[in-house]
Amino acid sequence: MARISVFGGTGYAGSNIAREAVRRGHQVTSISRNVPDEQVDGVTYVQGSLLDGADRAQALDGADVVVVAAAPRGDMADSLRGGIGDLAAEAAAAGVRLGAIGGAGALQVTEGGPRLFDGPEFPADYKPESLTMLGVLEDLQATDGLDWFYVRPPAMFGAFNPGEARGTYRVGGEVLLTDENGVSDIGGADFAAAIVDEIETQTHQRTPFTVAY
Repeated sequence: MARISVFGGTGYAGSNIAREAVRRGHQVTSISRNVPDEQVDGVTYVQGSLLDGADRAQALDGADVVVVAAAPRGDMADSLRGGIGDLAAEAAAAGVRLGAIGGAGALQVTEGGPRLFDGPEFPADYKPESLTMLGVLEDLQATDGLDWFYVRPPAMFGAFNPGEARGTYRVGGEVLLTDENGVSDIGGADFAAAIVDEIETQTHQRTPFTVAY
């Protein structure tokens, strides 16, 4: 059993991760600025912020893994990267593994080719978020003494496209994964399964990866 803290554990990705981890018998604490009315049985909900040092310390205390599933938007647009940077330094000192959920925008369209966010069809409003999360990855790659993983979901990942659990997924590296029809997506439950699999197997140590159908 792993002790897992999830910042942003009430959002789409975070709530699915918390649900899957509890289902497998892990001990899960969700940290978010608001405690939800509808809660996943077995998850401990704590009101807190990634930007608060005391809340980060509480999340790290006794944890094996801390996952950040928050997005750099709204009032977090200019502060999420710094918050993850602070958490990374504290996780390294505490010997806690750190996982971060990024975005699809910085994935390459083809091996060595342009990134998704450089294409004409990529929504311009989302490019700043993609650049911020790319910066988060660069910060993690520059750290010493921290065990981390960084996961980019596929292009059509989100609450707008929850899908049904298939019990399968593929793993890739820096290139966007698409199926035989050119579709790049994954449902919330299967994305969460990939994250919890990574927590259990520690396959991608200090390495970014992507998952999709």
